Amino acid sequence: MAQPDSKKIFFENLSGAGKAIAVLTSGGDAQGMNAAVRAVVRMGLYVGAKVYFIHEGYQGMVDGGENIREASWESVSSMLQVGGTVIGSARCKEFRTHEGRLKAAHNLVKRGITNLCVIGGDGSLTGANLFREEWSGLLGELVEQGSIQADAVQKYSALHIVGMVGSIDNDFCGTDMTIGTDSALHRIIEVVDAIMTTAQSHQRTFVLEVMGRHCGYLALVSALACGADWVLIPEMPPEDGWEDKMCQKLSANRAGMKRLNIIIVAEGAIDRNNKPITTEFIKDLVVKCLGFDTRVTILGHVQRGGTPSAFDRILASRMGVEAVLALLETTANTPACVVSLCGNQSVRLPLMECVQMTQEVQKAMDEKRFEEAVKLRGRSFENNLKTYKLLAHRKPESELPTSNFNVAVLNVGAPAAGMNAAVRSAVRVGISEGHKMFAVSDGFEGFYKGQIKEIKWADVGGWTGQGGSLLGTKRTLPAKHVDKIAEQMRKHNINALLVIGGFETCDRIKQSASGTKRRVFIIETMGGYCGYLATVGGLAAGADAAYIYEEPFDIRDLQANVEHLTEKMKTSIQRGLVLRNENSNENYTTDFIYQLYTEEGKGVFDCRKNVLGHMQQGGAPSPFDRNFGTKISAKAMQWISKKLVETFRHGKGRVFANTEDSCCLLGMRRRALVFQPVVQLKDDTDFVHRIPKEQWWLKLRPLMKILAKYKTSYDVSDSGQLEHVVRNRPKELDASVAM
Repeated sequence: MAQPDSKKIFFENLSGAGKAIAVLTSGGDAQGMNAAVRAVVRMGLYVGAKVYFIHEGYQGMVDGGENIREASWESVSSMLQVGGTVIGSARCKEFRTHEGRLKAAHNLVKRGITNLCVIGGDGSLTGANLFREEWSGLLGELVEQGSIQADAVQKYSALHIVGMVGSIDNDFCGTDMTIGTDSALHRIIEVVDAIMTTAQSHQRTFVLEVMGRHCGYLALVSALACGADWVLIPEMPPEDGWEDKMCQKLSANRAGMKRLNIIIVAEGAIDRNNKPITTEFIKDLVVKCLGFDTRVTILGHVQRGGTPSAFDRILASRMGVEAVLALLETTANTPACVVSLCGNQSVRLPLMECVQMTQEVQKAMDEKRFEEAVKLRGRSFENNLKTYKLLAHRKPESELPTSNFNVAVLNVGAPAAGMNAAVRSAVRVGISEGHKMFAVSDGFEGFYKGQIKEIKWADVGGWTGQGGSLLGTKRTLPAKHVDKIAEQMRKHNINALLVIGGFETCDRIKQSASGTKRRVFIIETMGGYCGYLATVGGLAAGADAAYIYEEPFDIRDLQANVEHLTEKMKTSIQRGLVLRNENSNENYTTDFIYQLYTEEGKGVFDCRKNVLGHMQQGGAPSPFDRNFGTKISAKAMQWISKKLVETFRHGKGRVFANTEDSCCLLGMRRRALVFQPVVQLKDDTDFVHRIPKEQWWLKLRPLMKILAKYKTSYDVSDSGQLEHVVRNRPKELDASVAM
């Protein structure tokens, strides 16, 4: 039997006994901060450390007293789904002074706190690093004042800092996503979708201002996600004469029977001379030049409000756990670090390297080096901008290349939110590459029946925010109809296929339990034999258990779970959540588990069950799905264009594609988007159950169990490596599509 990895069972090697960890939130609030606080508290307690809340940010650290309180497991219950920060956040002028930091040091030493988790923006994290650098000097001063004993200097000789970035603007270099950004995008897209209906009714132009004084991420990605006509961001001001070009674009869209126009403006938008571009200026411009009925909507602080998205809860939970691990492994010589996201992995980066690069972006903008500012934001931001320009601004026919290739797009398998965004992206990128694009209705069934027609640029306008599959999709497999499909491909001279499809909502329920006493909900999720939805849904909603096919369970496991939940119900929590993947076990059905929990929980809690069913496939796509579908489809279309050129034989005037890499699957592997030949998937796939043999997200399951108070092992083999900020990642990376 193989020996376990030396880092595999972290609580045997990374004990927090004797350590004190404090967590604070500082600067502006962001949805997901509470999930990070919860994860720090529970992980810290799990490893045996004392954990403290510091209320009201650095102000609470300076004031001390009741602002610094010891945390318990129960004190972070029911905060996962709450927006803002329940421990408060305040900007503190006093902490910027030496005297203020001296008071803060005294308040920490009195409680034996030498480990800080700081959740905030670059200003908050910079302040934490300065505090760390001054620490030994501050202790020396406290000894001279007689405020602490001399031996305290040796005992508390080093202050360890780990940062997590909480900022809805996604304006911090070194991480693909900051806590709160995805939730803010949800708020923006909800408003945009609502406005689009009224704008269509009255043929109006809407100018929307979103947050982002120094960073245009929210404006750019929301424009990409809703198919806005024009976007203005501080990193890339429009060229001189942009006013006429914008009006021409709006007018052309109206002439093409589009009944509305959407213009999205970052609050920090500027022109090439660093002069602000305001929403009122744009409104007056459109009215004067075009006479369109134009309205302005400023979203303001609604973008900070509401419940955090599932993405932000999972991101914050993973970062919180990683922050505690980083504190346990730190030494006196370890620089302050920030926990970041790269692809679908948590990484640690030197805090000040990230801060310095973030400051370089602003400096580049101030000095009008806008191209450099975009590059400094990172490859993800740069790719977002390129993709938006590619999809939003159609080149004149005379400027388009002529490839003479025909490319067909079809959806297969079950409908999924984001499919339409992917089709729109594929069609427009294909046309930009000079191809003739064809749409296939109803998947492979429609293909062999000849339901194929050419699709134009304007045909996919407005598709980004639509749910389901507008092309239609069926589960019909191609094997039985290969000859007929081949005949249709010859008939329409199809040179390449882009296939979008699969292998061919727990939070609100938990909130409803909040108003009741001691209730457990048993929820069945979809996913076939894949337990991803149950696992990450459980992590996002704070589930007590999630049963999946990939992790076999028996009656003893079920009984242990019931007993564990019963004990928690008696002592602390008032509600529970249990998820079950639909095919996790053919005998231990949702009804069986419901009846077991009902019987064993008598006198302690009652149960309710809910089978979510196909509602999980319905509704409008999230900002993440729109963005992911758009960018991954654009990348796939560019790959197809490259392969068509490589495999075209001029002498015969045909495409000869018979190598393994002429049929690939595009997806994310660790930190990279990878094209993998389909034939190679044979060894990696369980075809009976239609799932991969190895699934990266299974590493998240122990995290869910730890946060639900189970003793378990946790693989930290990917943790512990302090990396450095990389200015230019490999080209295949586009980690904004993480998770």
